[in-house]
Amino acid sequence: MSLQRIAWGITGAGHFLDRSYQVFKEIKLRNPDVSVNTFISGAAEEVLRMYGLEQKLVKISGGDYLEEIFRESEQGSSSPKVGRFGLDRYDALFVTPATSNTVSKIAYGIADSLVTNAVAQAVKGRVPVYVVPVDIEGSIISEMPYNIDRKQCKHCEDCPPRESCPQEAITTKNGFTDQIDLLKCKGCGICKELCLYKAIKGGPVEVLVRDVDMRNVETVKNLQGITVLESPEKILDLF
Repeated sequence: MSLQRIAWGITGAGHFLDRSYQVFKEIKLRNPDVSVNTFISGAAEEVLRMYGLEQKLVKISGGDYLEEIFRESEQGSSSPKVGRFGLDRYDALFVTPATSNTVSKIAYGIADSLVTNAVAQAVKGRVPVYVVPVDIEGSIISEMPYNIDRKQCKHCEDCPPRESCPQEAITTKNGFTDQIDLLKCKGCGICKELCLYKAIKGGPVEVLVRDVDMRNVETVKNLQGITVLESPEKILDLF
C-alpha cells in the first residue's frame, strides 16, 4: 500500500500524544513528499496546549492543500472538511491518540465530533482507518500535564513561577499560589524550572484501564475498514 496523502486525527488524550507527534515528525523526515492533513477534536485543542504541542503541529501540517490543520472549534457542526474522505483525497486515516470516549463512539457508530465524523466518512469512502487507543488492557503509564504538588508547595507570597508564567495560568487564592489553570497553560515548563521547592510537576502516573474500555477496543477490532494498533510507533511499519 502506498501512503502519500494521509490524515491524522488527534483526540483529547495526553497518553501517547507526544509519541504520536514524534511518529508523524519521523514520517515527514523519512518521506518529505508525504502530505499530512491534521484533524483536531475540541478536547485535543485544549490538551495540545497543555502539553506544549499546539504550535509544533506546523512541522507536520504546513498549511498547503491536504496539509492543513482543521480544528473542531472552527469547523461547525457539519464538519464539511471530512467530506474529502469520500472524494479519494486520502490513502489512510490515523487516529492517535484515541481516547476511550472516541473508541466507544467508533465502536457504536457515533459520529458527533470532528474526528469520529472523519472515521465514519473514511470507512464509507473505503479509506483505511488505523486507531491507536490509549486504553487497551491492564494499566498504562500516562504523562500528566504540569500541576502543583500541594504537599511540597511552600505557598510563597512571592512566587517566581506565578510571576513569570507567560500565560498567567497560575492562579492565586488569599494572596498565595493556588493551582495551574490547564485551559490557559501551554506546557512551556517555565514554572517547573523556576520553582525553588520543586513543587511543580508533570510526569508519569499509572492509570487502570476499565473493562468497558477493553471491550470497546475489541469491538473496534472487528469493524469493517478499521485496524487497531497497539502503539503510535506501529504506524512507522506501514511506511
